[in-house]
Amino acid sequence: MVNYAYLIGDRITRECVLVDPAYAVDDLVRIAQEDDMTITGVLASHYHPDHVGGSMMGHTIEGVSALLENHHVPIHVNTNEAPWVLRTTGVSESDLCQHSAGDTIMVGNIEVTMVHTPGHTPGSQCFLAHGCLVSGDTLFLEGCGRTDLPGSDPSLMYESLNMLAQLPDSTIVFPGHAYSTPPDMLLSDVKATNYVFKPKTREDWMAWFGGAG
Repeated sequence: MVNYAYLIGDRITRECVLVDPAYAVDDLVRIAQEDDMTITGVLASHYHPDHVGGSMMGHTIEGVSALLENHHVPIHVNTNEAPWVLRTTGVSESDLCQHSAGDTIMVGNIEVTMVHTPGHTPGSQCFLAHGCLVSGDTLFLEGCGRTDLPGSDPSLMYESLNMLAQLPDSTIVFPGHAYSTPPDMLLSDVKATNYVFKPKTREDWMAWFGGAG
């Protein structure tokens, strides 16, 4: 699935959070430990198993349930996504910290804003911190997340992408999958080159992407 996982941390307080730790959980923990960082939470962009773990195409992906065996930390999800995350991962509701759009958490002294971006799933969220946007499966450097899956809504995806387009052009976009050659890109360049920003009206968008991924 060529997924990206991220660590966001404060090098002063030595605290960090893991973003979408689905695969190679032990490796992610080891990276944090080797950097002398303490894991204080998980940021979950959405419920799909390749981002939080669970059963997918006949395979079991370890994900957050494996992480919680040795690191009892909160899993930060959008409240609209909580029921889906519970079903997918098998974790307990008490393991989740549910958020609304615009909520913030502190990772040490770094503020992370939860940006609710429904469309790919009902509670998809991106994470904005220090001029960087970790965009999950809402926005790729080329394309966007599928809108023909359970819980998807192409009309909401149009709204979410337009909201992200209003962020400063200097924002650096870090997507949830390596579907393009560079690992990250300035938002100004994404808007200039990504075909999902070509339709200028909802009607045009729905003609292009309604029910398609």
